[in-house]
Amino acid sequence: MPKMKTHRGAAKRFKRTGTGKLKRKKAYKSHILTKKSPKRKRNLRKATLIAKSDMKRIDGLLPGK
Repeated sequence: MPKMKTHRGAAKRFKRTGTGKLKRKKAYKSHILTKKSPKRKRNLRKATLIAKSDMKRIDGLLPGK
């Protein structure tokens, strides 16, 4: 059986932490930023972990990691 291919779109969006969890960037930080408060924009900068319920689905897209 051939190796599973990594989903390239997912590979660009998610990074694995040292313990094997997946990190993602937050949404709503790309445009129409003038109406968003500085506090809100500052909080959107930080990466966060993906939800536990999504973990299995996204794990399948990143087999080699």
